[in-house]
Amino acid sequence: MKKITLFVLLALTSVAACADEISQYQDESRAVAMPFLKKLGAANQKAVSEGGPDSATGVCRDIAPQMAGELSRQTGWKLTRVSLKVRNPLLGTADAWEQKNLQAFEARAAKGEKPETLEVAEIVQEPAGKSFRFMKAIPLQQGCVVCHGATEQIPDSVKASLTKEYPHDQATGYSVGQIRGAVSIKRPL
Repeated sequence: MKKITLFVLLALTSVAACADEISQYQDESRAVAMPFLKKLGAANQKAVSEGGPDSATGVCRDIAPQMAGELSRQTGWKLTRVSLKVRNPLLGTADAWEQKNLQAFEARAAKGEKPETLEVAEIVQEPAGKSFRFMKAIPLQQGCVVCHGATEQIPDSVKASLTKEYPHDQATGYSVGQIRGAVSIKRPL
């Protein structure tokens, strides 16, 4: 009986330690993801105010991947933006874990959860090893409608730019508040 009690106690201690570890990693990931989103939003607003709506495509095409790459190099984690409806399949295609959680975000939002609060964090075992995974939903903001909204909301000049830059674009048809995608962080353990 003592062996069983000791085993259960050790198992509970291990679960508590794992929960603490996940909470710590989640806080650290949030501390990287939130400033990234804020800085990206500011860069987008600046581009639109200086060069008009056509300029916003350059922010998402050039500046966002550059910022994500810089943060990935600084932290040693993989930081990216993913979506179920990708604009750039080379950079934005969600893996199986991300797809599952993006779908869960949409289901949670449909049940009334606020999209800006949606996130998920867990430690997963993958073929390449154990990783901490984190995702934070990106709800569509008012300023993003010019590139991601319904076809009739997108100016012709932006449509032309999107057709040229992203011939296989799927990232339109959104309305304000819908989940456009997510910031995803993968941290090897």
